[in-house]
Amino acid sequence: MTTREAFAQAKAQGRAALIPYVMAGYPSRGADLELVREVLPYADLLEVGLPYSDPLGDGPVIQRASEQALRQGLRVADVAQFVREIRALTDKPLFLMTYLNPVLAVGPERFFSMFKEAGANGLILPDLPPDEDPGLVALAQGMGLETTFLLAPTSTEARIRTVAPHCTGFVYTVSVAGVTGARDRLPEGLPELVGRIRRVTEAPVAIGFGVSNRTTARQAAQAADGAVIASALIRAHAEGRGLAEVLREVRAGLEGAFGPVH
Repeated sequence: MTTREAFAQAKAQGRAALIPYVMAGYPSRGADLELVREVLPYADLLEVGLPYSDPLGDGPVIQRASEQALRQGLRVADVAQFVREIRALTDKPLFLMTYLNPVLAVGPERFFSMFKEAGANGLILPDLPPDEDPGLVALAQGMGLETTFLLAPTSTEARIRTVAPHCTGFVYTVSVAGVTGARDRLPEGLPELVGRIRRVTEAPVAIGFGVSNRTTARQAAQAADGAVIASALIRAHAEGRGLAEVLREVRAGLEGAFGPVH
């Protein structure tokens, strides 16, 4: 299934797409795949996190999960194997969320080849402004990986026009100019922000950073084509709560709440 097909399928079902986040190696290698089995029935696409020692865009919940995964000695090759195992379970689009340093440490061509072969559809690169290294972006795309970058409420019109065309997967719109983390409500103004993005791209737009419950999911769905849920899932697992309960609530918020669509 392609990325566009996954968003279109969710829309045909009268809802925004649900994009859960799982992290390789959290809570441990092996148990991470069990979490994938829990979330896949609710997922339209899946975001797979590569643990990293300096995740500047992530809040404390994901930072702690990343530290736990790294303490086990997780390597990039192990993350690729995790993606390969997920691909064996599903044909849903898989997006690797990674910072730039692991890409450079392995070597971009080798890194992209490794994850393309493992079954990833695309990459989310939160700390790479695509116009700063268009060659690297073109390399990933040329090797068959879709690319996704972040836009924020503080993004200017010029910034949107620069970044959005590089988003061949979907546009990841963060709800706040901060770090990831569950919130009770999302800020106002998201429909206006997404509207500005849609004026320059036909790519689907998903909202992340703060989606955690029915209320925030509905706010995201009223503005965009999809919603990413990350910290709320990691926290639910850490507290011993079932992920299915969280995902059922979020998915209910995504149903029948479409805002203006293109």
